[in-house]
Amino acid sequence: MRKLKEWFSIQLAEHPSRVVLWAILLFNVVFFIVSALIIKNLALNGTEEMSMFEAAFYTITMILDAGCIQFVVADIGQSGVVIAIVCLGIILVGMISFTGAVIGYVTNYISNFIENSNSGKHRLNISNHLVVLNWNTRASEIINDLLYCRKKQKVVVLVGSQKKEIQKEIDERITDTIRRENNALWAQSGKRGIGKYFSFLREKLHNNLTVIVREGDIYSSKQLHDISIERARSVVILGNDVRNTVCQYGKSESLEEMEKGNAQTVKTLMQVSDITSADYSLDHQKIIVEISDDWTWELVQRIIGYKQVAGKCNIVPVRVNQVLGQILSQFSLMPELNLIYKELFSNKGTTFYVEEKSVSDENAYITQYLANHIESIPLTTLSSGQKNYFVYASGNEKNIRKTCEIADSDYSVKLNRNYWIEKKTIIILGHNSKIRDIMKGFGAFHDEWNYKDGSDDILNIIVIDDEKSLEKMNFYKEYSFVTETVAASVYDEAIICGTIERIVDSNEDDTSILILSDDSALAENIDANALANLVYVQDIINSKKKSNSNFDEESIDVIVEILDPKHHDIVSSYSVNNVVISNRYISKMITQIGEKEAIFDFYNDILTYDSATDDAYESKEVYTKKVSTFFDELPEECTEGELIRSVWKASVDPSIPPEKQNPTVVLGYVKKGGAITLFDGNQSCRKVKLQKDDKIIVFTNH
Repeated sequence: MRKLKEWFSIQLAEHPSRVVLWAILLFNVVFFIVSALIIKNLALNGTEEMSMFEAAFYTITMILDAGCIQFVVADIGQSGVVIAIVCLGIILVGMISFTGAVIGYVTNYISNFIENSNSGKHRLNISNHLVVLNWNTRASEIINDLLYCRKKQKVVVLVGSQKKEIQKEIDERITDTIRRENNALWAQSGKRGIGKYFSFLREKLHNNLTVIVREGDIYSSKQLHDISIERARSVVILGNDVRNTVCQYGKSESLEEMEKGNAQTVKTLMQVSDITSADYSLDHQKIIVEISDDWTWELVQRIIGYKQVAGKCNIVPVRVNQVLGQILSQFSLMPELNLIYKELFSNKGTTFYVEEKSVSDENAYITQYLANHIESIPLTTLSSGQKNYFVYASGNEKNIRKTCEIADSDYSVKLNRNYWIEKKTIIILGHNSKIRDIMKGFGAFHDEWNYKDGSDDILNIIVIDDEKSLEKMNFYKEYSFVTETVAASVYDEAIICGTIERIVDSNEDDTSILILSDDSALAENIDANALANLVYVQDIINSKKKSNSNFDEESIDVIVEILDPKHHDIVSSYSVNNVVISNRYISKMITQIGEKEAIFDFYNDILTYDSATDDAYESKEVYTKKVSTFFDELPEECTEGELIRSVWKASVDPSIPPEKQNPTVVLGYVKKGGAITLFDGNQSCRKVKLQKDDKIIVFTNH
């Protein structure tokens, strides 16, 4: 008896619902048997010969439907009181113990099943999906960019909390993107009538995403298996946001911890890599890890050494601050790159593609490729993960392999062999956690393009920021190209505006103003300082336009970094073309890495300027160069294909010494006023007529 009680106690503690179910079933079985015996032995009129089976059947039918009592008692009015009470008692007890208890249990089971499904306690049997672990300001953009893949995508998000808020954020982001893109598609269509409608139906953007958000423990091996992480196509491990903190003290503490390192990221990667490197996991899985500090970077490199298995799982660490710093510095130097990268780094329009291929002579291959391909542009060789690739720019991956006969053309251009980039004056307003990486980006540009004879400095940077932030950067003394620092908080309008006006008035060249958003601010203050600084700058521009009708508004390029996409429309209303939602670029990169991992090494290359060694530049970048200085003579009107091939031929002319050659591929052009065209599709169908104030978009060494 003691062992029986102990067993029952354990079962009740571990499986209470199971114990209740068995108790209900056992009671009802006993009750039916006893009731059937009673009815059989009542010897009522017509039931003298009733078998036990018939008695049990009539008992159950009588319980389920009281009207069925006539099968047991033909005329209840002529039966005795005892018989009537016994039958009614059986009906009442049966309704409670059988009908009520069973229905109650089943209802409760269904409710628990729905609740468990919502909370993510059931295993997902899916494969070839994208897994996102953790959540931050970049996460919704990663999912959103998958819309442009034009094929069905499955995404599973596992977070520690705030499931409903995250699901709402995803839904709003996807809905807004589809609405905006389809409205733009309808407005841009030149067709009319029924043709326009059917064309719109063919090309409109659809929601091709299945997104499942689950709340749980991202460090739990069981819960990772429950989302089928071993069969995922890619896994994205995101870092934390400081701005999620609700108090100033907590924010400062979190910021200090994040600057030291991110142990949570390391812990998550260890758990994930242990699963994806196992024999039972899918082959060729990709783990993309966000990293923002050196300590985490070093540990992730060690984990890669231990856990990365060729052909099984590939770990791709993405240094978020470094990438964003390089991007913001490039946008300050060439503001048009913002809109150019927005397309090239996404799955929309012209974008970068990689194809596994070994090419021994890059220039010879590009020359040969251009001779029989008209719908894609060859760029460069790439080595990644002990494999060789070639990179192309195209609107569709299928176009890379399309061949055709291209008629010979006599069209030619004359390049300026002594081209040198124009001097740059940049005003930085504010700060963010990426400021050191931004300065590294400027430093790399300075090393590559600074005048070798030391006659002048190619770069002139002025920083306006609060005293505390300037002190933290030691007033930028380590950067020779920072010529001035001005201490002013966002409330010091006179100092900020006076400094900007003084620099703009004294500078003959174009000036860029980079307005940074403090990503360590509290949630309610995100982008607040950047928006205030934007108002100051816009007032200066408006004032100059009023006082001088000939003032060239394009002589001041305003680049505004915002963190919350909801503020995009606010900034755009101030006539600012270069609104940089910095988090989106990381999101776009991560989305593309999930599809084609080798592309990340290519991104690292084009975002990094390099200083020449023996007049040889190893890495290539995307530049926008003025037509008036890039060409010796203004090119005549031609097709896109003729421009691409003539510039390439002129840049690799074998009659020119190798040190004077600068292999150059044209990707598009920028008209005065900011309209950007990236070559896409059949290059023989569209004409190009460049003016001296236009800019040409090129992929080149220098």
